[in-house]
Amino acid sequence: MADGVDENKRATLRRFAALGAASPLVNVASGDADAASGHSETREAILGYLATTPGAHFSKLRDDLKLGTGEAQHHLRRLADAGAVTSRRDGDYRRFFPAERFSAYEQRALGYLRKETPRGMLVELLRDPDATGQDLAATLDVSTATISSHAADLADAGLLSRDGGYAVERPETVLTLLVRYADSFGPRAIAFADEADSVISYDP
Repeated sequence: MADGVDENKRATLRRFAALGAASPLVNVASGDADAASGHSETREAILGYLATTPGAHFSKLRDDLKLGTGEAQHHLRRLADAGAVTSRRDGDYRRFFPAERFSAYEQRALGYLRKETPRGMLVELLRDPDATGQDLAATLDVSTATISSHAADLADAGLLSRDGGYAVERPETVLTLLVRYADSFGPRAIAFADEADSVISYDP
């Protein structure tokens, strides 16, 4: 059983390392000593994972890459020290990003897009800017109180306006992030990405 787990872990690391190897920061994950110990592949895998799943929190990154807690902490620290990875605190979570890839606003947006209900609210408001709190609650199968609570958080983060109803702030940026990383956000985001060209409208 242990050998099977190790093989599964190695396959996962190899898959993401192939993406990480294309990173312009790949040299910071490499080195003769690291290559000999397999550390280079692990760091390349983390870079590859964050390239496709920016804003992932520590536990998700650790579990998706099948790393131990200490192992993940060690490699993230080395990547951060080398300037390849950056992170920000988001409530109870620390979220990780490829360095120098996203603005502070985009990092906040990605953090909320990694949360199911806030992401659903942003998707539905991009799809239907006239949606009310009750509409959102019905669509997402949550209470209106839950919608109100998340709306307040989104407003504090600069992602939502609550003046005379709900409206996504900087919708082009939020939409771009949703479409670009749809595969990492789940089925609702993927469906939205497939129809995004019909959602965008211009009002000269």
